Amino acid sequence: MKLDKIPATVVTGFLGSGKTTLLAGILRQVTGKRIAVIVNEFGEQDIDSSLLRGCALNCEDGPDGQGAQALDDDGSIFELANGCICCTVEEEFLPVMKKLVERRDDIDHILIETSGLALPKPLVQAFNWPEVRRHCTVDAIITVVDGPAVAAGRYASDVERVEAQRRADDSLDHDPSLRELLDDQLSAADLVLVSKNDLLSADERARVEALVADWVPASVKTLYTDASLADDPARLEALMGIGAASEEGIDRIDNHHDRHHAEGAHHDHAHDYFDGVTIRLGEVDAEALEARLAALLKAHEIYRAKGFAAIPGKPMRRVIQAVGERLDGYFDRLWAQDEPRRTELVIIGRHLHREALEAALAGAERATPA
Repeated sequence: MKLDKIPATVVTGFLGSGKTTLLAGILRQVTGKRIAVIVNEFGEQDIDSSLLRGCALNCEDGPDGQGAQALDDDGSIFELANGCICCTVEEEFLPVMKKLVERRDDIDHILIETSGLALPKPLVQAFNWPEVRRHCTVDAIITVVDGPAVAAGRYASDVERVEAQRRADDSLDHDPSLRELLDDQLSAADLVLVSKNDLLSADERARVEALVADWVPASVKTLYTDASLADDPARLEALMGIGAASEEGIDRIDNHHDRHHAEGAHHDHAHDYFDGVTIRLGEVDAEALEARLAALLKAHEIYRAKGFAAIPGKPMRRVIQAVGERLDGYFDRLWAQDEPRRTELVIIGRHLHREALEAALAGAERATPA
């Protein structure tokens, strides 16, 4: 019988920072561990869980043909898509943790990917519930930060001035800005990963280093990474043995969210002001789809787009990802024999109109032969 607590790694960070890429790398590259995964993503179709299932199903791609091992036919990936995980801890997260506790003899590690809009503190506090604390501990909270976005000043002085204006206007209700949200994610971090370091110039890297140093104490280590991390078993393994026991000190963390509650201010979570639209098509022309999506990214207030495309004549599923105006695509796995070949995209932004998005992307669809 396993006597030690099951370590859990919580991966948080803003939309498009690289959380799913990190988890997928762990599932492919870390050998000999039975890993359970909890995924919480914004949108009616949980694209991230499908990406991670592909890694679990194709674990032979890891070193020596042994990637992270799926637990059993009951599934090792749990999808929480009924609300932001920090807002549904008791209704959504705790029941899943209780299931994992029941299966604790079959689990070596738990990976938790939060929504990009989630606060880590309420989630980690749940590890102090007696039925969870007895068997599980938070090995580390890893906050992933998009390096180029920080270098561009997306969460710098302009946002602070807007927030100052909001606080000065008594007629406005409070809602946390994205800067406050990132502050709260960083305030809980045991480790900060700055992603896409290869896209930063020397001056941009120095600017990011200065900003991160202002956000987190010197005791919190910051690593600058790029896509090669997902293919480096040694570095990925090192991320899973930090031993921070984050739940023990989580109540001492002061953040914007708690201060707003203490002041009695009315607030809504930032994700209440985001739209999530799921677009479903049949098989599509890859170049046409990406060209049309690129045009939408420029014309609309779209923060994130992620999904899969079925390409005529191609046996593999193509992953489409976009952050801001950056658009990437790659083939991730073979279509299963009984799996419908269709295209699904989740688009996240503000003031989105489903009909306009569907009409723009439908032009990339290719007729299915009779």
